[in-house]
Amino acid sequence: MQAANFSGVSARDIHVWRGDRHVLRGLSAEVSAGEVVHVAGSNGVGKTTLLRVLAGLLTAEQGGVSWQGRPVTANFDAYAASLAYLGHSDALKADFSARENLAYAVGLRRPVAAAELDQALARVGLADCRDLPARVLSAGQRRRLAMARVMLSAAPLWILDEPFTNLDHAGVQLLSGVIGEHVDAGGAAVIASHQPPAIPRHAARCVDLS
Repeated sequence: MQAANFSGVSARDIHVWRGDRHVLRGLSAEVSAGEVVHVAGSNGVGKTTLLRVLAGLLTAEQGGVSWQGRPVTANFDAYAASLAYLGHSDALKADFSARENLAYAVGLRRPVAAAELDQALARVGLADCRDLPARVLSAGQRRRLAMARVMLSAAPLWILDEPFTNLDHAGVQLLSGVIGEHVDAGGAAVIASHQPPAIPRHAARCVDLS
C-alpha cells in the first residue's frame, strides 16, 4: 500500500484501565495524511497504551478507533496492512543477519526485492553491516535496522514508540529525515517521545497526556 492512499485514523473517547488505574480518560485524537503527531507526557502516563490502541494491539474498554469512516474492527486485516508499528523492542532475530532480518520480516507482508533490502540498509547507514548478525550490532544500529523494516513495510501509517532510543545525534537526524520523507510522500507518523521530534519540513502536532 502506498502512502498516498492513507485516509486518516481517528480515536474517539478512548478509556483504558490497568487494574484499578484509569490510564486513558476519554481521549480523542486524529491522524491525517501528511501529518506528524507527537504523543508527549511523562513516564507511565499512557503514551505506549495509546499507540497500542491506535495500532489495534490493545482494545479500549470504552471508545474506539475508526479508519476510512468505519471502526477498524470492521476490516481489521486491511487496517493492519496499512500501518507499521515500532515498539520499545526492536523485534529482531539475533542470529539472522541485518539483511536476513529485513527479508524475513518484510517478506511476511509483501514480496521484497534484494535491491530494496540493500537500498533500505544504505538509507539507514547499515550498508556495511548487512551480513552481520543482529546480536553483534550496537543498540543504535539495531534501532536503525528496526526502522529500515518500517520503511520497507510500504505502510502509509507509521506508529513509532520512542524511535530515537539509543541513537546518537547523527542517528536521530538520519531517522528524522526518513520520517520526513515518508510524510512528504503522503504518509503519516505518530511518534511517542519525551522530546518533540524535529522532522524536516513538518511541525509535529502535539497530543500531551500529562
